[in-house]
Amino acid sequence: MGILGIVLLFSLGLFIIIKGGDWFVVSAVWLAKVTGIPNVLIGATIVSIATTLPELLVSSIATHQEFYDVAIGNVVGSMVCNIGLILGLTAILSPIQIQRRSFTVKSSFMLLTCGVLYYLAFNRIISSGEGNVFLILFGIYIAMNIMEFSGRGKKNHEFQGMGYDRSNSLHYIGRFVLGAIFITLGARLLVNNGVALAGIIGIPEQVVSLTLIALGTSLPELTTAITAVVKKQQGISVGNIIGANVLNMVMVLGVCSKLASEGIVISYQNIMMGATIFNIPQTLYLDLPITLLMMVIITIGGFLTGKISRGLGFGIFGIYCIYLFTLVRLFM
Repeated sequence: MGILGIVLLFSLGLFIIIKGGDWFVVSAVWLAKVTGIPNVLIGATIVSIATTLPELLVSSIATHQEFYDVAIGNVVGSMVCNIGLILGLTAILSPIQIQRRSFTVKSSFMLLTCGVLYYLAFNRIISSGEGNVFLILFGIYIAMNIMEFSGRGKKNHEFQGMGYDRSNSLHYIGRFVLGAIFITLGARLLVNNGVALAGIIGIPEQVVSLTLIALGTSLPELTTAITAVVKKQQGISVGNIIGANVLNMVMVLGVCSKLASEGIVISYQNIMMGATIFNIPQTLYLDLPITLLMMVIITIGGFLTGKISRGLGFGIFGIYCIYLFTLVRLFM
């Protein structure tokens, strides 16, 4: 198959994984409502987990096929994209007022989790046993969400009056099934054609996953952020992005570590600097440090000012652009 066919299949994978994700989330909330699951559990667990399903399936399929660079690249790339591109652009368009206490707790947990990831990955392998740490953190994060939603009491009406009734059961069940199928098929198309595209272009698989695949799986967050700006509810996008980043680490990597027979291996990459070629683990020396830097900036900035200002947005978006430029210079 030529490069045009691979690009078309890769683009098709992006489209159907986005469409499937949208159908799956809507139908999952409907299913939760008609089966009597409380709003607190719907908001704290079902929605957040369902919106991270594309990243979970892409990295799980890549891990099963032993494309570990794609698996870890998708996770880290999604976090960089969520903060630098999506949150950065959102703040540039309109400064984001935040609830300082809730933001500080969740962003600090995100920062802590990323620190744990960097520590566990420093020996270049995330084993099944180390994956248990992420799954424990996953449980803690879900518990935090449930307590926060419960604390809102009767003020929590996010899923009230959404028009869900049993008369549309076939419609929603059909969307639930089709959404799951689309996400699975789209994830396979992204992984297989992303790897093929990397081989043809002559760049590492990890670079494709850090950029194109990560951007594709982060498009739902981008759509949410744009909608929030239009409706002047930008605070929603901050919580969504922080939650997505935490789940990328604790849920996606936790599950993937169980699928990898000998753990998720972080490979070395040949990086050219001038006339010298360095063979280093890129994830540890470039990708994760950039991720941590942006997390520290928004955590401290949000805590000190009570908002994600336009200046802060320009800062993290600038770091994202420099990061992409660095990837291009090093590998293309």
